[in-house]
Amino acid sequence: MSLIPSIFGGRRSNVFDPFSLDMWDPFEGFPISSNLANVPSSVRETSAFANARIDWKETPEAHIFKADLPGLKKEEVKVEVEEGKVLQISGERSKEQEEKNDQWHRVERSSGKFLRRFRLPENAKMDQLKASMENGVLTVTVPKEEVKKPEVKAIEISG
Repeated sequence: MSLIPSIFGGRRSNVFDPFSLDMWDPFEGFPISSNLANVPSSVRETSAFANARIDWKETPEAHIFKADLPGLKKEEVKVEVEEGKVLQISGERSKEQEEKNDQWHRVERSSGKFLRRFRLPENAKMDQLKASMENGVLTVTVPKEEVKKPEVKAIEISG
């Protein structure tokens, strides 16, 4: 029997990720008061999957976002634009149904909701955004406006 799932409540957390919303309460389940005692369980469940890993790459042509969302279907993921320049990626992974006769030995996969927002630069063409999902990887491509190079005009030198 592993102690780790019982200590961490079956949730994975990365204390080194400053963007992680997952807050581990070492006193959860103990009869002493805690800062998270008043936090509803739905909020704690939501934070368990909140740190969906997303890469943002900029190429000369576009901003490309790749999110690892294993086990999710494209119908369970939303890609939205807020306030014109904020890309929002959200979704939910449901908990697996527990049967009365099942005995769990280890619970490491996270479940719950996730939400990530990215403010895009002015050169992003938000009206041409494209999203696709293949093998649990969501790819969102936001084309960039072409940067017009200043026209250089040669002037003949008379002499």
